[in-house]
This record gives sequence, structure tokens and C-alpha cells, in this order.
Amino acid sequence: MKVEPAGTLIGHIAVPGDKSISHRAVLIGALCEDETHVQGFGRSADTESTIAAVRTLGVEVDELAEDELVVHGTELQGSDPGRGQTPVVDCGNAGTLMRLLAGILAGQSGRCELTGDESLSARPMERIAEPLKRMGAKISTTGGHAPLVIEGSDALKAIDYVLPVASAQVKSAVLLAALNADGTTTVSEPAPTRDHTELMLAAAGAAVRRRPGSVSIEPAAGLSLGEVTVPGDFSSAAPFVVAATLLAGSELTIHDVGLNPRRTGLLEVLERMGARITIFNRRRAGGEWIGDLEVHSSELTATDVGAEEVPRLVDELPLFALAAAGARGDSRLTGAAELRVKETDRIETVTNGLRALGAHIRARDDGFEVRGVPARPTGGRMSSDGDHRVAVLAAVAGLVSREGVEVGDADAVAISFPGFFDLLDSVSRR
Repeated sequence: MKVEPAGTLIGHIAVPGDKSISHRAVLIGALCEDETHVQGFGRSADTESTIAAVRTLGVEVDELAEDELVVHGTELQGSDPGRGQTPVVDCGNAGTLMRLLAGILAGQSGRCELTGDESLSARPMERIAEPLKRMGAKISTTGGHAPLVIEGSDALKAIDYVLPVASAQVKSAVLLAALNADGTTTVSEPAPTRDHTELMLAAAGAAVRRRPGSVSIEPAAGLSLGEVTVPGDFSSAAPFVVAATLLAGSELTIHDVGLNPRRTGLLEVLERMGARITIFNRRRAGGEWIGDLEVHSSELTATDVGAEEVPRLVDELPLFALAAAGARGDSRLTGAAELRVKETDRIETVTNGLRALGAHIRARDDGFEVRGVPARPTGGRMSSDGDHRVAVLAAVAGLVSREGVEVGDADAVAISFPGFFDLLDSVSRR
């Protein structure tokens, strides 16, 4: 599909519920002793895979509305989710689901196989298998990738684990396995990563202790969440923030957005570049910060993003590349080699795609360099290669371009944000 240039973005919007929190609400809800009522559920292809996965394992989920669920917990700790069989759970494209579910199943007696689509099957899974094996689970990968076969144990042992790379998914897998392990498990990380798992486990009654650089957890006798209110997904708000910043005359308000400080690194980077973004109505909901964003267009200047910031805006780095392309001066991203093992090699996909639209961008082993020009890119064609974050990037590039952008594999946005194009059109003024 072709995204035509916009003159400005004007209006008030809300984005779907946070995908990361929605995954965890269903998975941790499945471990609870009672029902978990989830409001604001972010429905997408990935989160629907999570609903289907827990159902495969015998968990009932009532879908009351598009964004409202009831998860009937089954106290999975120590049980046999396959009832003596080997269930095959299709995780689709959802890396969060596969890695977190592996941690849960590591503490269940029984055998289970986790599969995924072609993209998910190319992503590294030995990084979760290694610590879970140390805890006593039997996990086999396929050359370090999915499918995974997990033979869990109800007699796991606690470990102290230092993450080789900053990864919220690996950290979460270990913490979830630790719910059924003997002793105190501690995970140390080289840089702060998303902490939705720790926050939700603590809200459910688990003994979680957090210190700078590490988190510890005790085995849990029982969990109960009751209700979970999912805030708007910051990663879904981010393309609107960048588009409104780049398009002169824009005035856009995004309501009820999750503002977890480990997720909002893009705001700090954009503000450093000169963006005019105001946060108001800031409050807490279920341990998560939430608020409204008011964005006004502004001229940007270049900046560098280093390894210490990468975990806090890893999903928004493609959008940073576009912002840098429209800024004055040279910007650089380093320490982001993790982008090469996402749904695509995002360093190559982003640099090749934006270069085809007229941006001055060059790939590095662990990031990219951008020579910014404070003018609209020419436009053209950009393929997402099936990567939802790149499809969103291409669409925003079309809005801020002179000639529009033909977005290849535009349907990939449904992996995380099915209504993206309709919402974008609702605030675009041409």
C-alpha cells in the first residue's frame, strides 16, 4: 500500500494496550490461583498467539470484549500441562511468548514442544535454554533455535545468573522458572531492561527484591492478580510521536500511554534532539506509570545513542533513524547488535530501506550512522520484509516524505498494531 505525504498531524488519540504487559497478564494470570480480569488488553497477532498457547495447555480464557479478558488460573506450578502427552504450542511470531513460556514450563513436570513461524524460528533460543538447564530443566533447541522441546521439572534449583546481554525476555524466563525453584534466584543485568515481569509478579504476591543491576525472587506458594489494567503501548505511540515531531504545525495528544521509565528512552533521546513533548496527567496503575503525551512539531539536531541507552528504546531504534535523517547534523547509534537478531536484521533492513527513500544512512556492525538533512526525504518504495516495526517505520516515512512511500508487506503491522493505518489516517491532515 502507498502512504501519501501529510501536511500535519492534528488531534487526540489513544493507542492499544501494551503488548509486553498483555502477554504477561495472560501468562502470569494462568499461574494464579483464581481468575484474572484483564482490561485494556492489547489485541494483536502476537498476543492472540499467547491466548491460544495457554488454551493449548488447558487454561480457560474468556474473551469478554476486544480489549477485555478473564484468565482462569490453573495453578500450573508442579503440574503436568500436557496431561501425559506432548502438546505442541505454536507461538507464531511472538518471541516474548516463546521465551517466557519456556521459563514457565521449565518448572512443570511433563514435556512440551514450542514452535513458531519462519521468522521466530530464526531467532536465538539457546540464550534461554542455557540458564534454564542450569536450573534443572531439560531443554533441547534445534541448532540453537526453535522448535524447543522442554522436559520440565518440579524440582528446579535456584541460580545466580548474569545476563550475557541485556534482555528482558531472558531475565523473565529465569524469574518465571524461579517461581518453582528451591532457593533464591538472582538475575543480574548489564543494563536496565523492561521490568514488567518483576512488577506484575510482585503485584501477584511473589517475593521480589530489586536492587540496582539485579532482581531476586523466591519460590511462590501461590499467586493472585485479581485485576490488571493495561496502559497504552508506548511502542505503538512512538510512531505518532516521531511523525508529529517531524511534520511542521503538528499538535497531537496521545492519551493513557504507559510511561514505564525502562520503556521510554525514545522520549529522552528526542528531547535531547530538541523535540517538544509534554507529559501530563501522570499517574500509577498496577505498579506501572501512565500518562498523556502532548507533541508539537519542532526542528531537531543530531545526537548519539550508545549501548547504555539501547535496552530502553530497542523497539524504537528504527524510528530514531528516521528522526535522525530529518535532524541537523550527524547522528550515530552504537551498541545495538541485538537489532540483527530481531524479526529481520533490523540494521540492514532499516538502513537499506531509508537509503532507498533518499536518507543518508550507513550501517555499522552494531548500529548505524546518519547524516541528517532538515528536509523531507524524497520517498519511493520500502519493504518491511515481514517485520512489523519496519512496516510502521516505512509508513511514517511516507507521511513525512515529499512523494509518499509504497510500503511492501504492509500487513506485517498486524503483528503488533492491527489498527495502525486507520489511526494514522484519522489524525493526518493533507
